[in-house]
Amino acid sequence: MDFVKVSKNLEERGFRVHTFAGAEDVAAYLLENIQQTTVGIGGSATVEALNVYDKLVAQNKVVWHWRVENKAAARVEAMQTEVYLTSANALAETGEIINIDGSGNRCASMFFGHQRIYYIIGRNKLTADYDSGVWRARNVAAPKRAQQMKRKTPCAFKADKCYDCKSPERICRGMVTLWGPMSGTQVEVLLVDEDLGL
Repeated sequence: MDFVKVSKNLEERGFRVHTFAGAEDVAAYLLENIQQTTVGIGGSATVEALNVYDKLVAQNKVVWHWRVENKAAARVEAMQTEVYLTSANALAETGEIINIDGSGNRCASMFFGHQRIYYIIGRNKLTADYDSGVWRARNVAAPKRAQQMKRKTPCAFKADKCYDCKSPERICRGMVTLWGPMSGTQVEVLLVDEDLGL
């Protein structure tokens, strides 16, 4: 992962960028910077790997649909928080952040409604350029997530690529690209020199 190149390109696009050696370091940074506020978390194996949820709850009101029974209500409530934590399905070294979503809550939160957004991105998400980022999101991240969710889709069964299926259990229903932070939102990209998430 070329942290220097991707950091430069992200900063030129208007993102704030920090790099960390591992998950523990980025977790400590988040806990230090997120206090006495409301926090929403998108469906993210990366955030889960940080083990910050319980510590965030001790100092903030945290909404995460992965931790409650009424997932639909939590998705809506998480979109109305001051801070949002998420990751990316791919990050191009040229600076584009690429995400695929099934419900739309995560991608919607990337565009509007929060004062601060933190993208925690492990080195395994980095690709050489935008096209390879889209390829990774569709053919690596989405099939792994579908398999993890035990969906009955061709990609989950074979875990080798996107089949652009028409299955009612399809999880990749929309894809978004961030070329820069939305106006009025402070966005930090936290790059981690460790494989995190799918």
